Amino acid sequence: MKSIRGIGAIALASIGVIALSGCQQGSANQDSGGEDGVVTLQFQSLSDQPATQAAVKSIVDEWNSENDDVQVEIIQAGWDGTFDKLITQFTGGTAPDIIHYEASSIVSFAADGYLADLTDYIDDDLKSDISEGIWDSVTQDGEIIAYPSTLQSYMVFANADLLEAAGVEIPTGDTMTWEELQEIAKATTSGDSYGLGWGLASPTATMMSLSLGFGGGFFSGEGTEASIDVGSDELAVPGRIHEMAYADKSIQPTSLTQSGSDVLASFYGGKVAMTVQGSFQATNIANDAPDGFNWVVLPPLEGSEGAVQAANPQTYSVNIDSEHVEESADFLNFFLSADNLAAIAYADALIPSSGAARTEVEKLAADNPAWTQVLASGDGLVGPPFLKVEKYTEWKDTIATPAFQQYLADQITSEQLASQLSDGWAEIAG
Repeated sequence: MKSIRGIGAIALASIGVIALSGCQQGSANQDSGGEDGVVTLQFQSLSDQPATQAAVKSIVDEWNSENDDVQVEIIQAGWDGTFDKLITQFTGGTAPDIIHYEASSIVSFAADGYLADLTDYIDDDLKSDISEGIWDSVTQDGEIIAYPSTLQSYMVFANADLLEAAGVEIPTGDTMTWEELQEIAKATTSGDSYGLGWGLASPTATMMSLSLGFGGGFFSGEGTEASIDVGSDELAVPGRIHEMAYADKSIQPTSLTQSGSDVLASFYGGKVAMTVQGSFQATNIANDAPDGFNWVVLPPLEGSEGAVQAANPQTYSVNIDSEHVEESADFLNFFLSADNLAAIAYADALIPSSGAARTEVEKLAADNPAWTQVLASGDGLVGPPFLKVEKYTEWKDTIATPAFQQYLADQITSEQLASQLSDGWAEIAG
């Protein structure tokens, strides 16, 4: 078993009991090749939708049927508690060979040396077909520590009938400005109906992503050397949302304390004309909206720096202590081929990282015009600065989320918000 590295040293005291149960799973430090010479790779998958699980199983079954000497075993897990579970697995020497997670959360494990450098193993065609911005989101200290797979963006979904009734022309350009969003929201607000419903009970991810459209990166530097700067660019998005809520009164007040999914009931019921949601909701709305509900996806939101959002892809990494790093990478090259990645992305209603897979999703989603705007938003996804910040998750959960919540509840000013975000980081960074 490897010595306890940074992240394990911090958390091990609180999870010692859990670690005992974690050791029940087979360790990647042990030889996973049987007497017959067959290599078995443990693949911990977090896919939680039945359609996605079926897609993953189909891909693994195809690989196994074509590769007698390298077999892949799916270990089905869930997203809840994954961070603590991985701490347990890594510090206990029981981590699987292949690890499914997300870029913003895997950075701590990369910083502590638990993940293999995959730079030289990635298929050349796949590498060239994924944008530099997305690769940057999974690169630490010059090493690619994960394959990026699927991503979400934030999109504006609109009730076309309510916009038409308000005399609003539905935007059809490549992008839509925040000013346009604000004007449409005001025009469609009347009586007890609002122009916009925005589920911001957990607001930090939204703020960090959309702020990039105004050049608001929040952080500079990497690892433990990162510093924070909360200026006008960083406050542009929360400021606009606050203005719509309290000056324009065009945002449904209760929606600010709800999840995105909770807001959909008001959207379906005609109580809000528009809602900002993760792009994955396109498929859910298509399946769940009432019969005859006439909805559209509006062009990606554009700030002063363009229609830019954070690329925080789901990721597939390889345990650095696996005895079969090369075989694991070979499987991931197959797993993320265009057809396979498209099948996963379409099942999960997410944007695939590669251009070829996006082309395949366009074919699969030919009868769903909402996908046109969703896929277009993928062109503006870039690696955000916070992915390089080792203590970002702690800051997000303990400082940023409560501060943004207070601001959206009109309990603090924008100046106080900036202070809380900056001072909180100073405390965490030490």
